[in-house]
Amino acid sequence: MSAIRKIIHCDCDCFYASIETRDNPELRGLPVAVGGSALHRGVVATCNYEARKYGVHSAMPMATALRQCPNLIVIFPHMDKYREASRAVHAIFENYTALIEPLSLDEAYLDVTNADVFQGSATLIAQEIRRRVREEVGITISAGIAPNKFVAKIASDWNKPDGQFVVKPDEVDAFVKALPVKKIYGVGKVTAGRLNGMGIQTCADLRSYSEEELTSHFGSFGMNLYRLCRGIDEREVSTDRTRKSLSVENTYSTDLPSLETCLDRLPELHEQLLVRLQHVEAEYRITKKYVKLRFRDFVSTTVEAISSESEIAGYMTLCTTAYARGNRPVRLLGLGVKLEPLNAHPAGEAFTHNPRSRQLPLRLEIKQE
Repeated sequence: MSAIRKIIHCDCDCFYASIETRDNPELRGLPVAVGGSALHRGVVATCNYEARKYGVHSAMPMATALRQCPNLIVIFPHMDKYREASRAVHAIFENYTALIEPLSLDEAYLDVTNADVFQGSATLIAQEIRRRVREEVGITISAGIAPNKFVAKIASDWNKPDGQFVVKPDEVDAFVKALPVKKIYGVGKVTAGRLNGMGIQTCADLRSYSEEELTSHFGSFGMNLYRLCRGIDEREVSTDRTRKSLSVENTYSTDLPSLETCLDRLPELHEQLLVRLQHVEAEYRITKKYVKLRFRDFVSTTVEAISSESEIAGYMTLCTTAYARGNRPVRLLGLGVKLEPLNAHPAGEAFTHNPRSRQLPLRLEIKQE
């Protein structure tokens, strides 16, 4: 019988803003947002909790953020500084396990099932990691501990900031059962609205539907819904992944009726894509750009072109080509790029100190649906 897995999901609190506040103590207690200029249609990449009190959040246009919080302090991202802090945090992780799956600069899964330190206690390991990050890096980190990745990720958000939450194996069923369906990975506003329209508010409600029924309503995603609402997640912590693409997309509650309306929505998505590209530009190069459309009848099409840049004019052309394939209302619009590592050989510098980990960490607090 295999050992019950012990997964820790670590998530730095307001990472970019925390680094800026760490380096400039005069910012403490003030609303801070890191992102692009409001004069150039910039968006919020990260903001601190003081800013969130005003309703500011990630992916919000900076102009909107400033209207909601006129005294908001806006700082342009300093990616080199954030990458340095991320390396320091990941170096701490490696003291406790080699099984590390970076998700972003500030977020990772750790499998400590076979860890020797602290008698193998995942709770104590998480406490020690948080203490060391606070003392050595100068920021705070929150952690979730559970038998699988899905539950651990939710748990890490339970006692934010600077906290941790444990879900023991015999507690998973009750913990997940009470969760709102919007907590399920992949469920955004549109899918949550569809579920709510079916009378489904919680994972307990979702369990009354069979896998076949959910598949008929949501396609292959229905299988995920069926398993995750029961707390079933067998994904392993992966230490060997290379990012191949990066994208943003939006599923609209009202279909976009024409090509012109699709083109009108491109600049907003393009700005969000540029924010995400800031995280990878030092590690990856762009090889292609693409546009994805899903029409009203759920038929999808993707058009791509060889490219080394992400200028919006190219996306306009691709969108025009994609729309002509269906020439009918669009429910989902997405933009993306294909990537390849700048340092493709093992001798190149990996992002983290773990030589087996080739995934570039990337995370923005953006949910596109």
